[in-house]
Amino acid sequence: MSQEREPTVIAKTVTRTVVPIIAVTAVALLIQGHNLPGGGFIAGVLTATAFVLMYVIYGIETVRRDLVTRSEGYGLLSGPTESYERTFAVGLALAVASGVAAMFFEVPFLTQAVVFLEGVPLYGTLEYASALAFDLGVYFVVVGSLLTILAVVGKE
Repeated sequence: MSQEREPTVIAKTVTRTVVPIIAVTAVALLIQGHNLPGGGFIAGVLTATAFVLMYVIYGIETVRRDLVTRSEGYGLLSGPTESYERTFAVGLALAVASGVAAMFFEVPFLTQAVVFLEGVPLYGTLEYASALAFDLGVYFVVVGSLLTILAVVGKE
């Protein structure tokens, strides 16, 4: 006989503390990916890790109720698996579009371009590389695929 055990207060508190730190680290790695090591893949793995931690500590029903159901009122998500599959599809489309966009300027597929935005408040000069769009697509593909796998395995 298997008995379900309630996670300890310490585990819940650590999860509430660590998940936002994981999310901020994932965003930082995503943004710096075109200039430094990091990028869409590792940011996606970290984001999926945060979801897995929440699933393990709080259970899939709590995560579904608090994260997915709240978004259903806006017509965005119909359930965890469907939303993760959409995330995967959007990411794949974004990654491919970022590569094909370069071809419209008669340069090879996935050629990177850089734009410098002058006079941005708090930053001064802001650099935007087109590789960020590709990294964002990879991020969504990784998050969508890992969470789809997790949702399917979790149903069994």
